[in-house]
Amino acid sequence: MSAPVSDQTIYDISHVIQLSVAPVFLLTSIGTILGVLSSRLARIVDRARALNERLETASEERVPPIHAEMRTLAQRRRLVNLAITFGTTAALLVCVSIATVFLGAVMKASVAMAVASLFIVAMAAFVAALVCFLREVLHAVRSLHLA
Repeated sequence: MSAPVSDQTIYDISHVIQLSVAPVFLLTSIGTILGVLSSRLARIVDRARALNERLETASEERVPPIHAEMRTLAQRRRLVNLAITFGTTAALLVCVSIATVFLGAVMKASVAMAVASLFIVAMAAFVAALVCFLREVLHAVRSLHLA
């Protein structure tokens, strides 16, 4: 038979839920960024496939520019993959920090240092994802040749 739920326990759990709302908004923003990154990765892959097809029928003078563009796409792909890795890591760390808050409340344990540490590392990972995203965008703009 389980112990009865007291008013204090309900208050504690509702307070923990309130504390979890801000990180959930952060998860939403990380998810949005991950969606943008996935779209950019898909476009890079599609462009690389199209270049591969053109390479098969390209004349000798067209081969070097195609290879140069493919190298640029490979660099951009690496940056997007890194950004996705950092973004996913940030999201996972935010989830773990939320779970830690709940576990601390249920077990009546002090988890402040653990939650703060997880959140700081999550923010560092998110910043790293955004920096990689910015580098990829700048790389894409630099490689653009407008007439």
